[in-house]
Amino acid sequence: MDCPPVALIVFNRPDLTAQVFEVVRAARPRQLLIIADGPRDARPNEAELCAATRDVVAAVDWPCEVLQRYADRNLGCGPNVSQGLDWVFNNVEAALILEDDCIPDATLFPFCGELLDRYRQDSRVMHIAATNYGARADAYLGYSYGFNSFGPITGWATWRRAWREYDFTMATWPEFRDTGMMAGLAGGRWRKILRREWDRVYAGGGTWDHQWQYAVMSRHGLAISPSVNLVSNVGYRSDATQTPLAGDLANMPTRPMAFPLRHPPMTAENPRIERHMERTMILQIGREVELFRKIVPSHRVRRLIKQTLRTVGRRAAPLRRSPGRAA
Repeated sequence: MDCPPVALIVFNRPDLTAQVFEVVRAARPRQLLIIADGPRDARPNEAELCAATRDVVAAVDWPCEVLQRYADRNLGCGPNVSQGLDWVFNNVEAALILEDDCIPDATLFPFCGELLDRYRQDSRVMHIAATNYGARADAYLGYSYGFNSFGPITGWATWRRAWREYDFTMATWPEFRDTGMMAGLAGGRWRKILRREWDRVYAGGGTWDHQWQYAVMSRHGLAISPSVNLVSNVGYRSDATQTPLAGDLANMPTRPMAFPLRHPPMTAENPRIERHMERTMILQIGREVELFRKIVPSHRVRRLIKQTLRTVGRRAAPLRRSPGRAA
């Protein structure tokens, strides 16, 4: 399977960009579309970093059509990426999208290439994710991938026909929220988090990714989740725009996808994968999580605290059994 067109989103981190670009170079896509934001005026050294990053991705030494969308001034993460992806899908019908801190396994390229072709005309499928956030292998029932509603954007692929549903302003959100349409989405706690996040984005907060997830979920679209993790996000560090503090999703190990792919016989949501995604995101999003990360900035210490709480919870579980149950 040929490598699909690759859209690479870069900014001011040449060292991380170089790691991602080496994997892209080995995949040798026939089309490479590069989106680069401009430097911020308030950061005088950033112009040099942006220029160095653009030098990294200029080293294309294989037969490839290279298209560039380079901003002269800083547009900000939201407008730069959303407008950049509009530009991508004005030029290509489908693409694999990688950011400068998402290092893919080499098998991600043929995985996305095959599935972009297989589901090209299936409007139910809107998103192909590169990560499964560590879901258990048995959740996939022996297949190479499954379907769920929430699509992570740590490496992902989609089609022009799906991206047409994207609206940066989320204009339909108030009606969707106020007419009870949220009742068809997710579990109770996760649904509350989605409502809070989408309210925030509609009011002008956030960047670009919540709008895409709203576009998929509000249409009951399906996201493909791979049975193995195919990307590692190495960008959780102090110079990150959105992820300055490490979390449980940082630096997740990757595994290669086995071929030929084992395709599920039904294009339908897998509740096991859906529950895993909901649990994972509940632990990653929200005011309590943000406060915890600020109070305990060390990822290692946070992980130890959570492991201790889980151990205490398991030990206390028998005490919460019904009094009428025999000991």
